[in-house]
Amino acid sequence: MIAWCLKKYISFWIWYLNFVLSIFSSSWFTTEWMSWNKYSENMLRSIEKKILQNIKSIYRGWFVDIGPVVGKCDKIWTISLNPESTNTPLVLLHGFGAGVALWCLNLDSLAVTRPVFAIDLLGFGRSSRPKFSTDALEAERQMVKAIEEWRKEMNLENFVLLGHSMGGFLATSYAISHPHRVKHLILADPWGFPEKPAESSVKIPLWIKVLAFTLQPFNPLWAVRAAGPFGEWLITKARPDILRKYESFVNDGSLIPQYIYQCNSQKPSGESAFHNMSHFYAWAKHPMVRRIPELHKNVPITLIYGSKSWVDNDGSEIVKERKVNFHTRVITGAGHHVYADKPNVFNEHVLHACASADTEFKSPLLAIKASGETESTLQVDKDQPEDSVSDTTDAQKT
Repeated sequence: MIAWCLKKYISFWIWYLNFVLSIFSSSWFTTEWMSWNKYSENMLRSIEKKILQNIKSIYRGWFVDIGPVVGKCDKIWTISLNPESTNTPLVLLHGFGAGVALWCLNLDSLAVTRPVFAIDLLGFGRSSRPKFSTDALEAERQMVKAIEEWRKEMNLENFVLLGHSMGGFLATSYAISHPHRVKHLILADPWGFPEKPAESSVKIPLWIKVLAFTLQPFNPLWAVRAAGPFGEWLITKARPDILRKYESFVNDGSLIPQYIYQCNSQKPSGESAFHNMSHFYAWAKHPMVRRIPELHKNVPITLIYGSKSWVDNDGSEIVKERKVNFHTRVITGAGHHVYADKPNVFNEHVLHACASADTEFKSPLLAIKASGETESTLQVDKDQPEDSVSDTTDAQKT
């Protein structure tokens, strides 16, 4: 009875909130000065630039046109550092709800010896926001295809691929589909590796089950958008730990919550894809535990975990059972955002993995494509526009 009443209570307030928002979004009530949602493309660009002004390296940012991957003309926001280096490039894939600016604690160190490319995944940050498939596996394939089309436009033969959280899940999926492109796979506290535990094995309070059932239809960050002008305040109160990670680097403490709000107050494109790919946000519908055997055994893997992370480090055991060439690093005192909790230690582990990729001889994997082996079940669209890079923005810090 209590659970039923709680469910009705929550359902009523969700309905009421949607009703209020529908009034604010109706055509007769949408004047700019009374807009509930405070997303601004110009604001996001300005905040990102202010954050990246704190790095010492020269960087360049621009949109890479990847063609009709999911939408009619998808673009990937990209920043690059030290592109003149001849060492193996490093490509960074952020986690859920993040963007390129949150790598600011790592970019200088990682770019000392090699080219570094950080992208906003399709559907996130400043990249295009198309409508992904509602099928979990197809949405994942669309995201992987976007990464591959970006690689083609960037003319990268092979590289070290680093992904954090959801980015680690997609990096693994990409490496399974395109093993000859990945000289080293670095997974930072990756999401989506273990199976969802059976309900009988986990004791969950009834009220949590009711709440989870009620919120299941909603995207993970719906509350940020529903909060409108209070979204930034909500982020500050809900995740003060994230803000503290950047205090010593970013002079203006409000920039990080502003950036996160602007990244996630837009159309929930990649967020919706993640929602469809996950079970209650915590587990993947198609976890990597089932698919790691498909990853070519010659692709080296480095797993980096935080000792205080909420993510189950079963990924290490999963890889251990099926891989020979892998290393696990656990950073003491770091949480899920391991790259920001202990950036110096994290950077050292990443640079060590990258150095090993530089010294490896040319792998037989590079001949896979030449020998006629397909790159996975993905169908690659060959109709790409001739001008692959557009909307260039240069920024530098001396």
